[in-house]
Amino acid sequence: KGFSSTFTGERRPKDDRIFEALGTTDELSSAIGLASEFGSEKGHVFVEQLHKVQCMLQDVGSNIATPLSSAREAHLKRTSFSEKPVLELEQWIDKYSEQLPPLKAFILPSGGKSSAALHFSRAVCRRAERCVVPLVQAGEADPNVAKYLNRLSDYLFVLARYAAMKEGKEEKIYIKSEP
Repeated sequence: KGFSSTFTGERRPKDDRIFEALGTTDELSSAIGLASEFGSEKGHVFVEQLHKVQCMLQDVGSNIATPLSSAREAHLKRTSFSEKPVLELEQWIDKYSEQLPPLKAFILPSGGKSSAALHFSRAVCRRAERCVVPLVQAGEADPNVAKYLNRLSDYLFVLARYAAMKEGKEEKIYIKSEP
């Protein structure tokens, strides 16, 4: 009938922003799964991290599916989201960034299948973040969820560049077209 239930049992229309955020987060996990498969084919060591990210995205979804306005204490205990995963992403970003040459121009999503899939994942991640921010602003989701998605998009960008470098693939540079 066009309605679905949150984790708290509250019925909301399927086009509610909570379900939009949940669907986009699920899409992000699927995109990361594809990037992980490409990375696995190339023997990239970061594939384990991507699996961990997919698990964290399940926790992100649990938090989103538990609107704070209707959550009881038992719900909150099961779906809380800490700052620890955000800090871990920052460590990973630093680790890979240190190994990359500095950016001197805008790059286009490119650099081989692993890199391109990670760039695609980054774009989906940014959309997921845009879906979650209004929920955080409305007091319906934990601010750490939005922080996690924000740092995750940066991680995916750095990882895309790292994958291209490791595979010896060229990143395509943005060239402004002549008028």
